[in-house]
Amino acid sequence: QVQLVESGGGSVEVGGSLRLSCTVSGSISAMFCMAWFRQAPGEERERVARIITGRGSTHYADSVDGRFTISQDIAKNTLYLQMNNLKPEDTAMYYCAAALSSVSCTFNSDTFKYLGQGTQVTVSS
Repeated sequence: QVQLVESGGGSVEVGGSLRLSCTVSGSISAMFCMAWFRQAPGEERERVARIITGRGSTHYADSVDGRFTISQDIAKNTLYLQMNNLKPEDTAMYYCAAALSSVSCTFNSDTFKYLGQGTQVTVSS
């Protein structure tokens, strides 16, 4: 059973930066795509970034484009999310997810095969 373990969350002030990590217990190369989702209290879970592992191509939500960067280290089986210029609206639980096919690599985390337990990010003004 593949497990995804997130780390790197915490509390920062507006304009600060954080880097989230997601360690995959299996091979990241075996996944078609990996993504970061976030969910704030009372809101729907949204996909903020995804990467196609074989090509390295990325996609971002409009709300984070230009501020967040998703990347992968194949050798370390680790996914990253570099978050810069953080805003209060970025406050949420952040989840790492992995999909095995293009069909399941969607904007809905329910279609992903694996989902981590999450790491909390809090941005204060």
